[in-house]
Amino acid sequence: MKKITWLISLIVLVSLLLTACGGGAQSHLEKIKQAGVIKVGTSADYPPFEYVDENGNKAGFDIELMEEIAKRMGVKVEWVDMPFDSLIAGVQEGKIDCSISAFNYTEERDKVVDFSEAYYTAEDAFLVAETFTGSITKPEDVAQYKVGVQSGTTQDDWLTNVLQIPEQNLSRYDRADQAALDLKSGRIDVMMADAIPAKALAQKIGGLKIVYTGVLSSGPMNIVLPDGDTELAQAINDILKQLQQEGFIDQLAQKYFTE
Repeated sequence: MKKITWLISLIVLVSLLLTACGGGAQSHLEKIKQAGVIKVGTSADYPPFEYVDENGNKAGFDIELMEEIAKRMGVKVEWVDMPFDSLIAGVQEGKIDCSISAFNYTEERDKVVDFSEAYYTAEDAFLVAETFTGSITKPEDVAQYKVGVQSGTTQDDWLTNVLQIPEQNLSRYDRADQAALDLKSGRIDVMMADAIPAKALAQKIGGLKIVYTGVLSSGPMNIVLPDGDTELAQAINDILKQLQQEGFIDQLAQKYFTE
């Protein structure tokens, strides 16, 4: 009897040691599903992709898309509203599980985080006040003006590293709507942003117009994921594929992007 008791105790001890050494470690995806919540970062200042509606609720193309992805994963979204240029670090440091905020893939970002498959393709735009008397016939023309851009965006990178606009002519903002307001008030001459949010800002704020659209820094949009988290990436990519095949994403685009 003593030998049997001793053997059972040994088995229990070994089991506990294996668990402590990682034998029972959960993956990130498993932890999300067990908690029933996925923490998603966004910068809710970029309509129609992400914004706060008149009732104080988050809304927009990205918001509805992520809510549907979470629903199909069997969890709820806990939104974390952060400045755009903090979102990559938030995912990298584990403060949020992923981020959706009209992100474009770049090689620089890919060094520290991973990306889902693309879910939408965007263009860039230059926005000016309706009283603007300058001339922008090609992208390079904006270098002679005072330009505003949301900090940390691919547009910021394009203006800084491709166009190499002089620093004294470039103003960076935490929020896109702050740049649009400064544009209307004359503090800057031109604002660069994704074309669809630029159009939405022009309609919302008034007194602004788009003078150029084209693919300069933008392109396919992706969800930002933790580096090397293949299981979570696969789960999200599988759902994105389903949503594309079902026409869900096309319906969202029609809802938010048509006049």
